[in-house]
Amino acid sequence: MLFLLILALAALYPAVHILNGWLFDFATINHHISLIYLPAFLRLFNLLVLGPIYGTLTTVLGGLLLMGKFDESLDLALFNVACSSTGPLLSLLGFRLYFKRRIALTSLSDLTALTLTYCVCNSVIHHLAWQTLGATPQFDVKEAAWMFIGDFNGALLGAYLMKAMIDVMEKRGFNFSDSSKPKN
Repeated sequence: MLFLLILALAALYPAVHILNGWLFDFATINHHISLIYLPAFLRLFNLLVLGPIYGTLTTVLGGLLLMGKFDESLDLALFNVACSSTGPLLSLLGFRLYFKRRIALTSLSDLTALTLTYCVCNSVIHHLAWQTLGATPQFDVKEAAWMFIGDFNGALLGAYLMKAMIDVMEKRGFNFSDSSKPKN
């Protein structure tokens, strides 16, 4: 069952990326940056649902499926997949170290803190990798800020929708607060 969930979430990643480009074409800065980027939430969702190991694996697989959409060199494409997988993982581990606890999925403050740190990590990691590979001649603070904003908008929108869905399900009798050990 876990294997099927990993494959389904990995396939969902490029599908949401393509849907995001279609829905929010008006907010596209370039082929790597949009002011609303819903797949940013999926990266966090993978970790929150599947845990750090399987969640990161799922994001990597989704990124590998998405590589064919871009006309870029193999090394840049692989770096992008690595960056996309590293940002949420660093954020999750940083949350655990700083707060000395796991994330409460029903806490908007926890989800917001995780989202903020993830978006900063993702933007900085991507732009440093692009600079290292020579894809950009210098660190572009303006583009990094746009990427942060797009990731933040998409991830926060997804996190709040997840929170609302959990609240609705808890009202119908499901218990997410203490029914099982969290994966994150």
